[in-house]
Amino acid sequence: MGIITVATTPQSDLHDLDGDGDDAVRREAGTGESSRASRHWWDRNADEYQDEHGEFLGDDRFTWCPEGLDEADAHLLGDVAGRDVLEIGAGAAQCSRWLAARGARPVALDISHRQLQHSRRIDLGRGTTPVAVVQADAAVLPFTDASFDLACSAYGAVPFSADTAALMREVHRVLRPGGRWVFSVTHPIRWAFPDEPGVEGLTAASSYFDRTPYVEQDEQGHATYVEHHRTLGDRVRELVGAGFRLIDLVEPEWPAGLEQEWGGWSPLRGRLIPGTAIFVAERG
Repeated sequence: MGIITVATTPQSDLHDLDGDGDDAVRREAGTGESSRASRHWWDRNADEYQDEHGEFLGDDRFTWCPEGLDEADAHLLGDVAGRDVLEIGAGAAQCSRWLAARGARPVALDISHRQLQHSRRIDLGRGTTPVAVVQADAAVLPFTDASFDLACSAYGAVPFSADTAALMREVHRVLRPGGRWVFSVTHPIRWAFPDEPGVEGLTAASSYFDRTPYVEQDEQGHATYVEHHRTLGDRVRELVGAGFRLIDLVEPEWPAGLEQEWGGWSPLRGRLIPGTAIFVAERG
């Protein structure tokens, strides 16, 4: 099975990979501009991202965050055997591969064709049945109503979408009644702090309440990377407004013995302020 491309319209603290010298600004960025920037950025940087983080992510590991919280230990999705599962912002589908090994029927969706090519590379290298993959916009899901039992996203799509209220409604639409939607994002409090792993990242420099997007743009002013901030309250209201019931909000603590840095995530910061927020919700 090849990569199904349905639309060309997203996947955080990852924008420093290409080092292209684009200007970083805070300005408005709409749905179309954000989606185009995400697709192009991830196609351009997928190889380097997989080279840099592939060992941590593994080929078939389901980890929710740089703190290393694994679904095998957290059980946030519940029993996945025999369930139809949609992974949103799947990258190389590492999480979907883990789900398939436990009897689930996953579909891995991503904005980036190149990221999904890495999924194929992993499957071919392992000689295993390929994960079903779809290239599409997370805010316009190409599936019929009530297609899935579960939906998940580990740092994929949500922070890069300009209209996450619409994204939540789409996830609600494709889930069956009682279906669970679990997603992890950079903890919103991090928006107030510089994106640095050292002591310079411990002093608040921006307003937590400023929702103006972070944009990197080229010399012509075209966005090459966009990330959107929402407060904790914003996320809760989006979920409830879409028809979900919030079950849990998990804020993983930095584990003892983990010394690896990942962008702005580090032992220093992780032991003082939360780096990840995981929302666990069920469809009404």
